[in-house]
Amino acid sequence: METTELLKKVRKIEIKTRGISNHIFSGEYHSAFRGRGMAFSEVREYQPGDDIRTIDWNVTARFNHPYVKIFDEERELTVMMLVDISASEEFGTRKQMKQELITELCAVLAFSAIQNNDKVGVIFFSDKIEKFIPPKKGKSHILRIIRELIDFKPEHKKTDIRMALKYFTNVVKKRSIAFLISDFLDEGFSDALKIANKKHDLVALRIYDKREAELPSIGLVKMRDAETGRVKWVDTSSRKTRHEYEVNAKIREAVLRDIFAKSGVDNTKIATDESYIKPLMSLFKKRESR
Repeated sequence: METTELLKKVRKIEIKTRGISNHIFSGEYHSAFRGRGMAFSEVREYQPGDDIRTIDWNVTARFNHPYVKIFDEERELTVMMLVDISASEEFGTRKQMKQELITELCAVLAFSAIQNNDKVGVIFFSDKIEKFIPPKKGKSHILRIIRELIDFKPEHKKTDIRMALKYFTNVVKKRSIAFLISDFLDEGFSDALKIANKKHDLVALRIYDKREAELPSIGLVKMRDAETGRVKWVDTSSRKTRHEYEVNAKIREAVLRDIFAKSGVDNTKIATDESYIKPLMSLFKKRESR
């Protein structure tokens, strides 16, 4: 992509996602993702209603008057985004491609993070680790991430979520908030998901297109698997074919729900033809209520 065109796209995404982050997600993000704990800030005189457990007895004895300790939340977090850039993300039949939606989601999350003075890092993966951007702060760092999301060309096409999670747990030593963003068209990653969620606070964002769950009746259609390159003809006018397609999609959905439930991973799904604001807000509110 030409540099001028790339910068225009980066600027367009920055304006949209930064505005959404500022006006919608900043407070919810802060509430949903807590810091490491509470750190001592100062002491002040005791006031009616203060918890007596916070009384600083040394200061109280010195001044012969009750004083309490004040604690502030240790806010700074490390936020990691594990981004699936396999060939199946280059799919979309409605409003946008899955990859375009992923780019916007990452930008919104990243801007929300830096507003809270958090570090942000990214792991791009297919069936190998394509790129690792270590966590840093600052707007210029976020714009670099957006540029990479728009213009990065992966070497491989397939998906290996287990491998990506294993790499993440080995490389990122400090506990972090981690967003795993994928269409989850993969298998065999449930154990890796559990292990990663024990070490980190893992959140799964599942991207999908509605044509992955239902076929329109439009006759004989040539279909190609983006990750394997395999091609086959499908008779979409057949009720049996459409029914089997929908049943398989429902089975995949049930399997994923079970995997997330057993691993204790917070998750939501976001469609390519719908706004991501409502699913993210619901996810943040759910976490905040806990």
